[in-house]
Amino acid sequence: MSCMLRSVRQAVAVSSRSVASRHVQQRAIAFAAGSLRQASRGSSVLRLSSLNSRSFSVSARVLGEGSNSAFASKLGEELQYEKETASSEDPDFIKDFKAQGVWKIVDTPGSDEVTLTRSFGNEEIRLMISIADMETSPSYEEPPEAAEAEEDGEGKKADELEPPSGVTSPIRCSICITKNGVSGAINVDALCDEGAFLLENISFYNDTKVGTELTADADWKRRGLYVGPQFEQLDPSVQEEFEAYLVERGVDEALALFIPDYAEWKEQQEYVHWLENLKKFVEA
Repeated sequence: MSCMLRSVRQAVAVSSRSVASRHVQQRAIAFAAGSLRQASRGSSVLRLSSLNSRSFSVSARVLGEGSNSAFASKLGEELQYEKETASSEDPDFIKDFKAQGVWKIVDTPGSDEVTLTRSFGNEEIRLMISIADMETSPSYEEPPEAAEAEEDGEGKKADELEPPSGVTSPIRCSICITKNGVSGAINVDALCDEGAFLLENISFYNDTKVGTELTADADWKRRGLYVGPQFEQLDPSVQEEFEAYLVERGVDEALALFIPDYAEWKEQQEYVHWLENLKKFVEA
């Protein structure tokens, strides 16, 4: 009986050791598998991190070192063409205008405004224009005779007609007249078009500074004042006399013919400077 009991205990002990051994083996296998998965994830993260790093460096290099040669070359071609077609020196019509010694041209490079000034007796006259108002090739309306010819089957079709070359839109002008030692200022809003000044409005300001200063404060004060009627609403005789008043002061047909030509020349000069500055920046 005691021998049988020992055999049973030995069998149980062996079985227990076998079970324990299997548990140890299972834990070892699980640990090894976990370590392998962790190592695999770490390798994947490493590979992904490395890939992202390479992609970022390539992308950064492309964005930061883009080729500007084509753009700079095209700017250079345009600049060369403009310099060949337009001289930086004053053309003859400007030289002749200055030689008359009537109007002084105040033209600051880089500004889109041009000011003409002159003295007339005890008066000071200032005329301002902006090349931003100048638009070439405005909308062209088909002349009535062309439409009639098309209906009769003669002449060119409407889409084949070309607008006259060199046509520009009217240029807005601001004319200011003051007197030395006398308070007050006359301001005239007008359009310079086809050799004539088309008057729109005449304003009078008792305060010379309010009527002449080009500041935000003066502009704000002008907005609250009565500016007078539209020029076309004035009595025809008053219109005629005021036009003669301006002509006597040099605001005449000759000046109206000069302004569009000067504005076009000024715009050309500013465009050349714009091309030069842009090209330098792109190539830097």
